[in-house]
Amino acid sequence: MPTLKFAVLAGDYIGPEVMTEALRVLEHVAKQENLTLAYTKADVGGAGIDNHGKALPDSTVRLCEQSDAILFGSVGGPKWEKLPPHEQPERAALLPLRKHFTLFANIRPGLLYRELTDASPLKTERIPDGIDILCIRELTGGVYFGKPKETTTLPDGDIQAVDTMVYRKSEIERITATAITAARGRKKRLCSIDKANVLETSVLWRKTVTAYVAQHAPDLELSHMYVDNAAMQLARNPNQFDVFVTENMFGDILSDEMAVICGSLGMLSSASLGAGKNSLGLPFGLYEPAGGTAPDIAGKGLANPCAQILSAALMLRYSFGLEKIAARIEAAVKQVVTSGTRTADIAFGGSSVGTKAMADAVIKAL
Repeated sequence: MPTLKFAVLAGDYIGPEVMTEALRVLEHVAKQENLTLAYTKADVGGAGIDNHGKALPDSTVRLCEQSDAILFGSVGGPKWEKLPPHEQPERAALLPLRKHFTLFANIRPGLLYRELTDASPLKTERIPDGIDILCIRELTGGVYFGKPKETTTLPDGDIQAVDTMVYRKSEIERITATAITAARGRKKRLCSIDKANVLETSVLWRKTVTAYVAQHAPDLELSHMYVDNAAMQLARNPNQFDVFVTENMFGDILSDEMAVICGSLGMLSSASLGAGKNSLGLPFGLYEPAGGTAPDIAGKGLANPCAQILSAALMLRYSFGLEKIAARIEAAVKQVVTSGTRTADIAFGGSSVGTKAMADAVIKAL
């Protein structure tokens, strides 16, 4: 079995609390499976600002470069909101990490167990068996990274802001390949989401996805949908999708909508995979919960650790090739939650347990 060498960037507020529990789960599994864990902790986000003067310290970047994966917490919060936008934890830590490691593929499961359908704002009759879909979002192109990006004062005194949306064929093909792999591991259905009736980048997107799938994955059922319709369809009937792939900004919006209909951010994990390989020849990736730092419950031992635990499972799957062990962790989380052991965010007013007790139950299930 390989040595699991990864960087642990716990982040802020509830970040360190849920990370502690995820590491306990990993350590338990490592003993069971005869794995060697070699992880090192470093500051990021607000902790990086407080201790090093910036959200992504150079020492943290160096540690990540020497690791095979990054297990990431959540960053940001009210303590740092008065800083200039480009210095705030979310913008000054995550975006540079994505760019530095070319983390181009964001994989976010939209998972809602049947037993938790009451947590969703959707009517239960729309999702009687829960939700099980997958969002593949391109993460390093589009309007977030395009140049020029600037605000200028015009000769007449008016102020103009410009963001540029740019996509290359090679970038679209790269994320399509990731989506194909994901779709083949599920129901072999892929929906590509764009705005090809308006945007030049979307015209290229649709043309490229269509040609790439036809050449490399004719076994898949490929469909296309405009992003405004997709947003509506996610709320109307989310399970009509299985895997959907889309560009950066659309993916940002749709994945957050998906998170809402799945009930609790405390249950949702994500993986951001890079173009490069780690020392094992597998994708280098960053793995993080979909939720935020929840300052209102930080330090109270109330946070749901499941998203962080499930993110660790994704790390085992993609960056270490340990599919069976990842599936064991996912099954343990499902067993615990569906049998009634729940933190307050998914307890629907019933009895609930704290952060540590939730992790204890997952470890017992393992």
